[in-house]
Amino acid sequence: MTTVSPRWFKSSYSNNGGNCIEVATDLLPSHGTVPVRDSKQCAGPVLELRAAAFSTFLAGVKSGQFETL
Repeated sequence: MTTVSPRWFKSSYSNNGGNCIEVATDLLPSHGTVPVRDSKQCAGPVLELRAAAFSTFLAGVKSGQFETL
């Protein structure tokens, strides 16, 4: 059995201001989830979102449903 390690990345739109998340979409085919973590705390907790939840989150971000600080 092969264990797949997540390949983390940040958006190319990130300006390195510290308010970033990282995602690892390479686990979607094998696990059906998209892990998400705080880029400032790489060893910290990871949220594993199901594909549908992650898609809903992205749609909300793109449509401006979340306030920016």
